[in-house]
Amino acid sequence: MSLEFRGVSHAYDTQAVLRDVDLTAEPGAITCLLGPSGSGKSTLLRLAAGLERLQQGEILLDGRTMAGGGVDDAPESRPVGLVFQDHVLFPHRTVAQNVAFGLARGRKAADRENVRAVVEEQLAAVGLDGLEDRYPHTLSGGQQQRVALARALAPKPRAMLLDEPFANVDATLRRRLREDTRRALRDAGSIAVVVTHDPEEALELADRIAMMVAGEIVQVGTPAQVWQQPAGSVVAALFGNAQRLTGEVQGGIVRTRFGTIEPTGPVHDGTVEVIVRPDAVSLARAAADATFAATIDDVRFLGDGCLVLVPAGDEVLRAKLPSLGDLAVGDRVSATFHPAGTFVYNC
Repeated sequence: MSLEFRGVSHAYDTQAVLRDVDLTAEPGAITCLLGPSGSGKSTLLRLAAGLERLQQGEILLDGRTMAGGGVDDAPESRPVGLVFQDHVLFPHRTVAQNVAFGLARGRKAADRENVRAVVEEQLAAVGLDGLEDRYPHTLSGGQQQRVALARALAPKPRAMLLDEPFANVDATLRRRLREDTRRALRDAGSIAVVVTHDPEEALELADRIAMMVAGEIVQVGTPAQVWQQPAGSVVAALFGNAQRLTGEVQGGIVRTRFGTIEPTGPVHDGTVEVIVRPDAVSLARAAADATFAATIDDVRFLGDGCLVLVPAGDEVLRAKLPSLGDLAVGDRVSATFHPAGTFVYNC
């Protein structure tokens, strides 16, 4: 049982947005589609929902073709729930009526008596019990998004598709909403696919992350796998506030403006791209004859440490340190790069 995309390609006019995408999302596990804007994430979701007509490939749910090969199920006949960043709630309906919309349709009178119980169950699952009689305009943005989630979950769809569901929620509520959404999706047991461009959100929400770049899926893995073993510089640069530096390989050693790196994998002589996370950088006062040294330009307090900015030429090295120690603005320093957060790629 799964939601499968097989060889899916799509274009708007002559602009290709998806290129031969293969992906499988399993029930009981949340799959996040992560990538920069314009990478094709939302288009893939819209194809699964039937909001866009599939041009090439096949989309299957529980082994049955929903689109492709001459099949094109109407959106309303696909057993999927949809949640968008814009809540699209009915303003003239109460919270309970919004969640019940579509739930009672086509049911026998005896079944309709159970609708209220289902609505209460879903609202409790998203932390909104007691708000059944409120109207959308009286709710916060986070509460409105919870209503949208409850409404999508109420018919117990086989697959849940969420497109940037927290984009319009303020930062202070976002983490709580992620946690509640993850719990509700896991409890429902549905196949869940969530689109996001926020790496932190993907790490907190997903069981599996599918990295999309320029219409292609370049890596699929657990959050730990994509963090620790990124497949290419684009993936590596997304996580941990990583920065890009330029290096030169000579005799198996990478030389940068700030210090040297011993690459953990094979690299060829010549120019390389170095992706390094700020917490993988250590700084020490440079010796008078140091080959690689630069001057601290700025220090910013982060609460759990400090961010030190060290410019050299047209590059700025950012190092996150537990404390500044005996260093200060104006000191010349050399950097040490720790392998766990440093990645080297041939250009």
